[in-house]
Amino acid sequence: MSTAEQDPATELQELEAKLDALLAQYNLLKNENSSLKVKQEALVKEKAKLLEKTTLARTRVEAMITRLKAMEHGS
Repeated sequence: MSTAEQDPATELQELEAKLDALLAQYNLLKNENSSLKVKQEALVKEKAKLLEKTTLARTRVEAMITRLKAMEHGS
């Protein structure tokens, strides 16, 4: 039977099944998107902390180098 010859009830059932499949896919993608946003937010926070630690470490190393140079010139 072609689509034009199908019983309206059968056609409606097929459309409902397609709609249910689309809704299931939508919900899956919506959940995945939410999960990815949470992960992205965590990664952004982690990156900020790492940048802060790197800056602090660089400042400390530069201060140590400056002190060593001062000690070298002072002796």
